[in-house]
Amino acid sequence: MDDASEKDDDARIDAIAGAVAAERRGPLISPGELAADLDRFTVLDVRYVMGGPPGREQHAAGHVPGAAYVDLDQDLADPPGAGGRHPLPDEARFEAAMRRAGVRRDRPVVVYDDWQGRAAARAWWLLRHHGHDDVRVLDGGWSAWLTDGHPAEAGEPHTEPGDFTLADAKQMAVVEADGVLAVDVLVDARAPERFAGETEPVDPVAGHIPGAVNVPTSDNLDERGRFRSPSELREAYARVGADSSDAVAAYCGSGVTAAHDVLAMEVAGIRAALYPGSWSGWITDPSRPVETGR
Repeated sequence: MDDASEKDDDARIDAIAGAVAAERRGPLISPGELAADLDRFTVLDVRYVMGGPPGREQHAAGHVPGAAYVDLDQDLADPPGAGGRHPLPDEARFEAAMRRAGVRRDRPVVVYDDWQGRAAARAWWLLRHHGHDDVRVLDGGWSAWLTDGHPAEAGEPHTEPGDFTLADAKQMAVVEADGVLAVDVLVDARAPERFAGETEPVDPVAGHIPGAVNVPTSDNLDERGRFRSPSELREAYARVGADSSDAVAAYCGSGVTAAHDVLAMEVAGIRAALYPGSWSGWITDPSRPVETGR
């Protein structure tokens, strides 16, 4: 065997070992676990609320010590268009943003927001998709960090540039518009009234993709705004027919909060694909079918 082949084999072994280790750890980390070993992690602040105050201002006012700010609209999405309101970001731009934020391949990453994990899940998904094998979401986010009595830091932290490089092989499954209707279980992460088409405050067409089932992101959380246990999440998704033996995919309005359902299913041991265009991308083609009702 030549040196190149040996290096390729070593890389594959390392990738498999990393994936197995990540699966054992799970995709969540508690505030206490992060605080106990904070220096070991690269922490990303992804605070964002649709229509809410700018996350950068919130970050400057106070953040997890050392956390770099990542802008969802600028760093984790492309401009709106045929791919929906939040298409997946240009890969080179995403890689550059992660390097600016200090992300390294050999250092674990924790992402958080103050939107009960909905924006953080997008960052988690993108980093995992592009080959980082140790990424976790801070369970409960910024609110939980403060509630549990951990310190905050204001201002702009000094961030050493990272060396994160996108992997050639993508790690998280994606389904596009032409394959959505063939998925065994298609999960819609929006609120029930939007799923049913009873109201639509954002997009020009109301309703859902035919055959979809509804698991709102709020169903993934307990009364404290933290993720339910793996067994509770397995039960919640089993009620709509999703389990580890199915081909499962999730979508939402713009492709952001669907990652929250993907994350919840990951906690439950169900590997789900993401439809990035989601409802806002689906309805850009008027020939695509629309369904209403619950």
